[in-house]
Amino acid sequence: MHQFRRIRIDRRLFVWVGVIIAMLVILVPSWSARNDESLQIQLIVGDRRYDFVSWEIATLFNKAEAALIGTHHLLDGDAQQAVVLDYLDLVTERQWATYELELAYANSDALHIETALAEWERLRLQMEALQPLAEAVLEQQVSTILTEESFDVFGRTWPPVSATMTPLPTMLIISPRDEIRTLRSIPLKADLSIAEHEVVEQAIFEELGYAALVVPIGGLGIYPAMIQESANLNWLADVFAHEWAHHWLAFKPLGLQFLTPLSELGRGVRTMNETTASIVGGEIGRQVIERFYPALVPVAVENVEVEDSAEFEPPTFDFRAEMNITRQRVDELLAAGQIEEAETYMEQRRQLFVANGYNIRKLNQAYFAFYGAYADEPGASGGDPVGPLVVELRENSISLRDFMDTIGTITTFEQLQETVENK
Repeated sequence: MHQFRRIRIDRRLFVWVGVIIAMLVILVPSWSARNDESLQIQLIVGDRRYDFVSWEIATLFNKAEAALIGTHHLLDGDAQQAVVLDYLDLVTERQWATYELELAYANSDALHIETALAEWERLRLQMEALQPLAEAVLEQQVSTILTEESFDVFGRTWPPVSATMTPLPTMLIISPRDEIRTLRSIPLKADLSIAEHEVVEQAIFEELGYAALVVPIGGLGIYPAMIQESANLNWLADVFAHEWAHHWLAFKPLGLQFLTPLSELGRGVRTMNETTASIVGGEIGRQVIERFYPALVPVAVENVEVEDSAEFEPPTFDFRAEMNITRQRVDELLAAGQIEEAETYMEQRRQLFVANGYNIRKLNQAYFAFYGAYADEPGASGGDPVGPLVVELRENSISLRDFMDTIGTITTFEQLQETVENK
């Protein structure tokens, strides 16, 4: 009876935490000033905006039901590992089934379409049946590591780890042309075509004079977190922890800054948030794999034995280094007021990336505004000092919890600089 009562309390707490955080994330975009520009953007986006309300209702119900049943607690370590790996095998199989189905439709092969569709549907049903259990196991494993890192209240991870693999919205990123800065970030429907992305981006450019880009995302820190479906467990463990870090920060001054419209955020606030989450994702995700899936620990390149007849050659095109060069040159041109020159340069560099196998559809100020915020490693952030300072703060912290407690109180670039200097 006591255990059942505790489950009911946990469920109620789970739902209320989810509703509160979800409402914050969903409602923030609507708090921006109601001006002509906002109205123009709304008209351009139209019914392409993602419907979070319907998604949240369905997902919170499923998560509460899974928490109430709690089947994963009855499984031992080997059985839990098997559940997750079996689910990821199904993900791989359905990806191939999707390819086969698309191929059948492309060839107008009616018999093949019927067979491929039946296989695709069979795998979909198997995935839907196993997904809640696989997600619950991953959530528990991430929670175990977080609790060991002292992110707990009375022995339980706070906030609770909660994520679900689902088709993700894309994000419309809008930046000024004379500087790299996110003015607005608007979630769009997951099934829009590239042609529709182009229509929206071009309309923003022509009617408002802003750079715009629709980008894919790997996860979104609403509650429960939205995670891209993937068969890569190393990546999933990282992203589960990454999005949890955003949930944790939502109760701290740094995370609460996102109650401010993006156009009014202080310098580096978004970069501080994303870089912090990337650090947490990398550290916690790695520990999850080492603890629960040791066979999947990535092998370091320097530990790979190479046959005497073979020679290890580093890649001839270093994407991160070249993107870092690009960003720094763009910053220089924009600082000098040479907007068109910067845009011409970015297009030339985009063609270089494409020629080397990186199919970047559009390289503009919005591209750097989005990707430059993930600054735990060099790349699209260029010479922006925010990311390196966050990394330095982590290196100077005695633990991950100490780092998070410190960064969570920081709300300005100047405060970050001062903290790192005195750490």
